[in-house]
Amino acid sequence: MTDGTTDPGLALVRGDPLESETVLGALTLPGFLREVTARYADREALVMYQAGAGTERWSYAELWRRSMAVARALVACGVGKDSRVGILMTNRLEWVSACFGITLAGGTVVGLSTFATPDELEYLLRASAVSIVLYEPHVLAKDFTAILTDLEPGIASAAPGRLASLRFPFLRRLVAVGAAPGGAIEAWDAFLAHGDTVGEDIVAARAEAVKPADPALLFFSSGSTGKPKGILNGHRGVNIQSWRWTRIYDFFNDPHPVRTWSANGLFWSGNFSIALGGTLAAGGTLILQRTFRPAETVALMAAERVTFPYCWPHQWAQLEAEPAWPEADLSAFHYFDAEINLRRPQRTITTTWTDPRATYGSTETFTISTAYPVSAPREVWEGCNGGVLPGNTVRIVDPASGETLRRGETGEIAVKGPTLMLGYIGIPSDEALDAEGFYRAGDGGYLDERGRLVFQGRINDIIKTGGANVSPVEVDWTLCSCPGVKVCKTTGVPHETLGEIVVSCIVREEGRTLTEAEVIAWLKARLASYKVPRKVLFVEPGELDLTNTAKIKPAEARALAMRKLAAA
Repeated sequence: MTDGTTDPGLALVRGDPLESETVLGALTLPGFLREVTARYADREALVMYQAGAGTERWSYAELWRRSMAVARALVACGVGKDSRVGILMTNRLEWVSACFGITLAGGTVVGLSTFATPDELEYLLRASAVSIVLYEPHVLAKDFTAILTDLEPGIASAAPGRLASLRFPFLRRLVAVGAAPGGAIEAWDAFLAHGDTVGEDIVAARAEAVKPADPALLFFSSGSTGKPKGILNGHRGVNIQSWRWTRIYDFFNDPHPVRTWSANGLFWSGNFSIALGGTLAAGGTLILQRTFRPAETVALMAAERVTFPYCWPHQWAQLEAEPAWPEADLSAFHYFDAEINLRRPQRTITTTWTDPRATYGSTETFTISTAYPVSAPREVWEGCNGGVLPGNTVRIVDPASGETLRRGETGEIAVKGPTLMLGYIGIPSDEALDAEGFYRAGDGGYLDERGRLVFQGRINDIIKTGGANVSPVEVDWTLCSCPGVKVCKTTGVPHETLGEIVVSCIVREEGRTLTEAEVIAWLKARLASYKVPRKVLFVEPGELDLTNTAKIKPAEARALAMRKLAAA
């Protein structure tokens, strides 16, 4: 990491030149797939288990063949340069072949969340202007065929490719994995059959014409501050990060190819980049599970000899609560964060590897902007969110004036570099970026005297207590490893003299009798005194949706804490 500023006291740090990232390969998704297929053709790329249907395995060569089949069908159905094609599926083989197939045909992948409500799905389809949707008919209790037909009744009567909708004026065709009810919706096999009229040479020519600066993926933000924003990322940024994870995770120093499992959807940038991109870049295997079922997951991890389980702390808690967890053979685990959870008999753990928690990023930068690799000593990464990555520039600005602050001063994080988004759909670039081309993240933090980034949460969420800034994110990362804590969320509550006090809401693990005193003692040994909560509130899951702490709106947590404190 270098600092190219003339004033070393300014909160502005430039990373090393991008050329120093020696692990980079092809910088388009078609080129990426071609390169990893050439290197690892016979290796196992994807594994998909379905209860009652057995296990299906694809090699890299098979993934190429299947992706080419999707691409040929899309070309036959009229997909051209930059056409947007939606994928509405869980983590399954067809998601991956569809993704690469769309880009081989020259199109842009639109990731559609299977968690979307009907109203949200309508918004995503309209905003993205997709021409084709490849979808999974049933996801848990959701019937997407019924939802789509309710949104546009004309789907039931139109022929495939002939849909004419005023609500979705660009949408012409829908393709269902498996059988289809008819109308504008085609079955998967019937859709693929269109490709029989298109030669592989045509697809190869299109793939060759794709450039690193072209649009690759359109993913949507969570929408926690309003309607989800459509974030358009170019091939170059997506692929830089995929290759880069092999260095960050040190994949090539493992004598065996990485075997990754993840609980999270591939339509989220972090999971796409790390679980899919990083695994394939290293010649590893991605274990696919359609939906997160903890009991099924424990068995799958053991049977498939998973080395890299990638999920959130609340999902770890659910895995650890499974009766089969303590005795399951998870001896293959190598890439995991032992400091967060994984409280198991030490005889089953044979690695000292820990996850690179010292990172910061967003979908706008297609994941990480700062990081340290897993090989970095603790004294290098502890207490921060990483050093600035090659090609990037990070600065801390005053949220109101935009002026660059000094080292150690809290302000808004601003980033630019080679993985920065192409832009938000429907928003002019001068509104998405500042006058100097930086993406202003809305996140608060500071650059320390060593040029390391310290992320403190959303600007409006940073807790100001007794003149000090406390990051609720830091408290939660520490608290989630406390024995007896299933899920936690920290917030600030108004206080007459301190301004705010730190309060943590906790759901206990079943059968545990964790007390406030025990939690505070745990944190005092690990955090500065001003960061330790003044109050710990034990809540029931029904009082606040704590099933996914990353999506809880801070205002909801704050309101709950204030209600419980007032009642007490």
